[in-house]
Amino acid sequence: SELIRGFLLSGMPCPSSCPPGLLALMAPGLALMATFSLPSQAGDRRALPVEKPPGVKGRTLILLDVNTKSPVRIISENFLSLQLDPSIIHDGWLDFLSSRRLVTLARGLAPAFLRFAGKRTDFLQFHNVKNPAKSRGGPGPDYYLKNYEDDIVRSDIALDKQKGCKIAQHPDIMLELQREKAAQMHLVLLKEQFSNTYSNLTLTARSLDKLYNFADCSGLHLIFALNALRRNPNNSWNSSNALSLLKYSASKKYNISWELGNEPNNYRTLMGRSVNGSQLGKDYTQLRSLLQLIRTYSRAHLYGPNIGRPRKNVIAFLEGFMKVAGGTVDAVTWQHYYIDGRVAKVTDFLKTRLLDTLSDQIRKIQKVVNTYTPGKKIWLEGVGMTSAGGMNNLSDSYAAGFLWLNTLGLLASQGIDVVVRHSFLDHGHNHLVDQNFNPLPDYWLSLLYKRLIGPKVLAIHVAGLQRKPRPGRVIRDKLRIYAHCTSYHNHNYVRGSITLYIINLHRSRKKIKLAGTLRDKIVHQYLLQPYGKDGLHSKSVQLNGQPLAMVDDGTLPELKPRPLRAGRTLVIPPLTMSFYVVKNVNALACRYR
Repeated sequence: SELIRGFLLSGMPCPSSCPPGLLALMAPGLALMATFSLPSQAGDRRALPVEKPPGVKGRTLILLDVNTKSPVRIISENFLSLQLDPSIIHDGWLDFLSSRRLVTLARGLAPAFLRFAGKRTDFLQFHNVKNPAKSRGGPGPDYYLKNYEDDIVRSDIALDKQKGCKIAQHPDIMLELQREKAAQMHLVLLKEQFSNTYSNLTLTARSLDKLYNFADCSGLHLIFALNALRRNPNNSWNSSNALSLLKYSASKKYNISWELGNEPNNYRTLMGRSVNGSQLGKDYTQLRSLLQLIRTYSRAHLYGPNIGRPRKNVIAFLEGFMKVAGGTVDAVTWQHYYIDGRVAKVTDFLKTRLLDTLSDQIRKIQKVVNTYTPGKKIWLEGVGMTSAGGMNNLSDSYAAGFLWLNTLGLLASQGIDVVVRHSFLDHGHNHLVDQNFNPLPDYWLSLLYKRLIGPKVLAIHVAGLQRKPRPGRVIRDKLRIYAHCTSYHNHNYVRGSITLYIINLHRSRKKIKLAGTLRDKIVHQYLLQPYGKDGLHSKSVQLNGQPLAMVDDGTLPELKPRPLRAGRTLVIPPLTMSFYVVKNVNALACRYR
């Protein structure tokens, strides 16, 4: 039986010297291998016909191999990118972007884009003034507020004296007063969001300086979304305020890419009149002409239209836009939120049907884009696990990671070039970093992804048995496996190594045997599990049994792997996410950039 098992795992044909009895014994096993070979992750997800041969015990056997000859997709080095919402102007957090701790956390996710956009994009006005009068609204007695505002001014003066990257160390009392202010503003922001009625925001020159300083210090490339709701009487875009912002940015030699508007298919509910796709396409053409008149931005990148979920009317909007401005933008963008944050439950994050809703959207967007501009890059911008600001102890918990990691794997395997996570720091609960500047589970998941995953996507091949197969369900539905070349930036691994990342939604552990080119190779395990008594609701995580936390404000912890001996079966615990670096595969697809 051991001989048979060895031949099955290796895929080698039985030599001619095999006795006839051995060949007869091997026949059912070879038939099983053929019956349960599944297509690559990027292919058809429908269940294959399953017949349980007589004499085979009910157990789970999963064999995994990867095509190492050539990648099926190559995505951007900035694939996992970040977003900041303009609400940080309203609640005051923009003044704290110079925090050493925040910059350290953002640097961990570089290289990446930093998109400054959100619902309030189209209510943002730029004022070229350095020191506007401080608002006296906010929490606490007047003398506390005055001290807080004076601290902000003193911090600004200290930053101005610094050269290069400007970093601040804010006193604890200053942060405490800011959290009180933000808590009150959070209620105002939520009220605006639920009523869909937003107040105007002012972005000053100093605020723009702080935003750009944060991006530049963190190694992030800033993408700024301009207000598209400033309209002329004929409904064309009024570019006067945008021109003022562009001229100021150019005078500072800021390296910025641009967008126009946010979710423009919903403008009717915001302003009482709509902007159709064709009109927005003309507005983008106008913006491109404006950029070409400014030397600093004559070759700047332009992205859009950042539509919402591709329903029928939104698809019509995108078609109108692509007809007019498909050649004007450098990438076509849309956004997606999985669940309404007001009604979400932890079990929602474990539903395979929910995880797969994104696939249909990708196909719809790709169909339109390839009709008008074949080969144009597509980005998913503003992706969040839940809408409506998220839900405390849910969209910021370990459970939300299942959706986030599957989103990364699914988008990469289907050729989406960039995914922008909403948000790095926010007033809601969809963020990666909380208001104490502590990283949440999705931050650590993103950090592991950045450290281990390279831009080359590889096809996987799986063969397996399921104990009780059900119609329309194969084992891969709840065991999701993706493969990439290991990141070239990770100097712990030589080129040619491969990284697997695995989501186990089963409530039992699963065993995976590496086969083919991956067989008998040393593997490094990075197993991410919730830490503490809260389980899936936990806001803390452990890596290979060790809790993750920042060493200090300027230092992220070392992400230590657990080495597994060559040939060892991978044991995937229930309801977990994990990464496995298969060392020294010398994969042809991964040797060169």
